[in-house]
Amino acid sequence: MRFDARAAKQLKPDTHLTFEAFPGLRLEATVSRRSWIYRFKSPVDGRMRQQKLGEWPAMSYAAAIAAWEDMRARRDAGEDPALTRKASNRTVIATTPESYTVKQLCEDFLTGHIERHRDAYGAAKTRQRMIAKIAPIADLPACAITRRQAFELLEGERQAPRNAAVFRSELGAAWDYALDAGRIPEDTPNWWRQVMRGKLRSVGRSRGGQVENIKRVLSEDELATLIPWLPNLSGTIADILSMYLWTGLRGGEIVLIEGKEVSNEPDGLWWTIPKAKTKNRNRANATDHRVPLAGRADEIIRRRLKLHGKGYLFPTADSPYIPQKSVQAVVWTHQPYSLEPGQTLRPVLPVSHWAPHDLRRTSRTMLAAIGCPHEVAEAVLGHILPGVAGVYNRHSYDKEKREWLTKLADHLESIANRSVNVSP
Repeated sequence: MRFDARAAKQLKPDTHLTFEAFPGLRLEATVSRRSWIYRFKSPVDGRMRQQKLGEWPAMSYAAAIAAWEDMRARRDAGEDPALTRKASNRTVIATTPESYTVKQLCEDFLTGHIERHRDAYGAAKTRQRMIAKIAPIADLPACAITRRQAFELLEGERQAPRNAAVFRSELGAAWDYALDAGRIPEDTPNWWRQVMRGKLRSVGRSRGGQVENIKRVLSEDELATLIPWLPNLSGTIADILSMYLWTGLRGGEIVLIEGKEVSNEPDGLWWTIPKAKTKNRNRANATDHRVPLAGRADEIIRRRLKLHGKGYLFPTADSPYIPQKSVQAVVWTHQPYSLEPGQTLRPVLPVSHWAPHDLRRTSRTMLAAIGCPHEVAEAVLGHILPGVAGVYNRHSYDKEKREWLTKLADHLESIANRSVNVSP
């Protein structure tokens, strides 16, 4: 096929484009990038191998063809380019470990682990954060980083302790990855696992000049004011915030819903969230998460199915789906404390000091308040029961989830119909 930039942009993870005129050349998609790959049969041992040529769009279609021609000529001459590169890498690491820099180590970790196991948005943000923060030590040999250097790098991030703790954890995982892969000597200390352990704790978040360190749950009176006000936001944001309340799901799951995942069954609409899209994707005993849609959740999804069919149900003008971070940002910009003095250019939330995830916590608390059994409520949220119960209790709770989410929908609707004025 001919190269089509639009088709390349729309490639889904784990799919690829091939080109009939250039055998073995393909453009493969992962969650965060598009890579030019040359697949070939090795002239050395007859096995199928592949060699990465570069990444699109940094490497253009024409440049990829030129690289393909060079690789193919080497293969036709009896060389296996993939084996040659592996041998070269082993030699460099074995003889000159000082040439393997912190930046190279982090790049390998990002490519080999993060971008394989996180969604495109999360992987891109992790890459951006990690590459920026390692700048002071990026060009130093990874195997020679001292305890003091590790401490000074983390100490420089202490103004945001929660972010510093995440950064520390990611660097520890990156060094473990390099040690497991044999890219640094086995006796290389992983200082990131030891330095400042337990000392990077958040003191809370600042909202409107107030420092808070609480898990927010909105009261029924606050919901009675907030729910009728939500149409003041865009239709997409209002629908997503309603889905938080009416399903108790995570924002990262809601924004990724696709029409093909929704089925109309005898008792109503069901949304089956693939395990790969859930927070439990790496848990061996986790399964796809079945979610019954009731009340406004049912109405929202039926309406969006008519608009978007089998695709993503919460798209934006420039993205297949709206990022969860964007939903959080929109809510923040409508908080009264986000406005500059005298600024009144956008609607101000009548209930302040909350974030989207607080709505999930509110739904869970409300389920308990109306009498929902603990195991059922945890199943609604997609939690795996801890300990032995999580291993042996494999009941799906589908019937119970439908019953209690319907009761929750009725309760929320009764709250939304109240006439309660709550001061911000």
